Amino acid sequence: MKGAEKSAAAMGQAIVPHLPMIWRFALSLSRKRDVADDLVQATCVRAIEKHHQFDGTGRLEAWCLTICRSIWLNQVRGQAVRAASAIDTVPEAELRAIIPDQESNIFAAEVLSQVMKLPLAQREVVFLVYVEGFRYSEAAQMLDIPIGTVMSRLAAVRGKLKWMQNESAQAQQKGEA
Repeated sequence: MKGAEKSAAAMGQAIVPHLPMIWRFALSLSRKRDVADDLVQATCVRAIEKHHQFDGTGRLEAWCLTICRSIWLNQVRGQAVRAASAIDTVPEAELRAIIPDQESNIFAAEVLSQVMKLPLAQREVVFLVYVEGFRYSEAAQMLDIPIGTVMSRLAAVRGKLKWMQNESAQAQQKGEA
């Protein structure tokens, strides 16, 4: 195998463990399972084609998520009109990372449902920081925004989620009365 082919093949193998993370991020961007699948495929192809651009000093998964976001933004820009649609039904197990000490699956599903209603810019930050565990500085670098913007978006999300929780609690109280 030639050197460039070997490096491309090595990149392909290195990406495999990160595919679930890339898919979750793609779903958070697109809100549609089939589009997320296509985004992951395009991300893998681009990463393999551009393997020589990965310098090895950063995290491979962060580089792949940056590629995924770039592809998504290019697709969005390329469409004149984008119809708004709800998230497709996706099995809960595919949306969340499996963590042994995970508390309530029901609570996680409710939070995910609320997060998917947020604007794209806020969803991106939530998924990178809270779901995938990237530091604020890493998320800022991947999204090419200042760290203060990451912090501001997360604060806004916390406020919106709290507001949504209060609205839900009030609706339940009215239903019980």
